[in-house]
Amino acid sequence: MKNVIIVHGCSSAPEESKEYPENKHWMPWVRDQLIARGIPTTTPLMPESWMPNYEKWKAEFEKQDVGEQTTLIGHSCGCAFLVRWLGDSKKKIDKLILVAPWKIGTSSEEKKRFYDYPIDETIKSRVNKIIMFTADNEERDGKRSLEMYKNALGGTVIELKGRGHYTYEDMKTEEFPELLAEVIPSQI
Repeated sequence: MKNVIIVHGCSSAPEESKEYPENKHWMPWVRDQLIARGIPTTTPLMPESWMPNYEKWKAEFEKQDVGEQTTLIGHSCGCAFLVRWLGDSKKKIDKLILVAPWKIGTSSEEKKRFYDYPIDETIKSRVNKIIMFTADNEERDGKRSLEMYKNALGGTVIELKGRGHYTYEDMKTEEFPELLAEVIPSQI
């Protein structure tokens, strides 16, 4: 059965993490749109998102049902987690969608450990379609991160104008129809 799992990004503080993923950025809108179309969609709350730890995130994520018809969507550091997890697990999935992918951890040793891993280039042989969203006004490190993923995984890059880091503050909307169209193109 086709399903979608959306993994949120990192928060800047513990109190901000309480908003994930129920009312953060575009995630609830995309989830609700997919569910309304009969596609089971989950947005798991990853532990301690202000100080991400791969092993803790992995333990939480592996409660999800991931199979060959699954679409995985990550935002920011959620992309770093999904790419690392796919490299470790060797799972086959249908689509991997990276939104404002990030791979540069600079604020703490814990975050550096979260981001510092070699990208397994064999992921592209186990994923039917890889899509990466960026923006013309994304931060420099975001653009550098995108290049790291693109060089290792290939895939399609979609650059939208004025979306920044794909946060509500940058987008000024919760709606993200371009992402929805990539998940279920024949139904939009």
